[in-house]
Amino acid sequence: MITLTGQGLTLKEMKEVLYGGQKVQASDKSMEAVKKSREAVDRIVSEGRVIYGITTGFGKFSDVFIDQNDVQDLQLNLIRSHACGVGEPFPVDVAKAMVLLRANALLKGFSGVRPVVIETLLKLVNHD
Repeated sequence: MITLTGQGLTLKEMKEVLYGGQKVQASDKSMEAVKKSREAVDRIVSEGRVIYGITTGFGKFSDVFIDQNDVQDLQLNLIRSHACGVGEPFPVDVAKAMVLLRANALLKGFSGVRPVVIETLLKLVNHD
């Protein structure tokens, strides 16, 4: 079992996950950082503070304030806007590598993502 911390994932470890059947898990410390980051986002939203991309629109809509009741819809619509075709599907190992790298990056605890997102990504990586 390889423990991801948001730091120091080596190419050797990636190869073990992608081709050697090695499983991954998040470190407790990194998940605690993720939880604290999420709590900060929730607090910002509940206080009605203006934070780009969280309580405002994006790009030319950055000056549009998003009511806290609509913040979740804003984030969902952002995902939908990026859910477009990119051509042929990636090979499984490439897709798995991308998910692994994204999970590890999110474990730095700077994004404000919900812990369940990382848990879901790790389930994808560990699923054969």
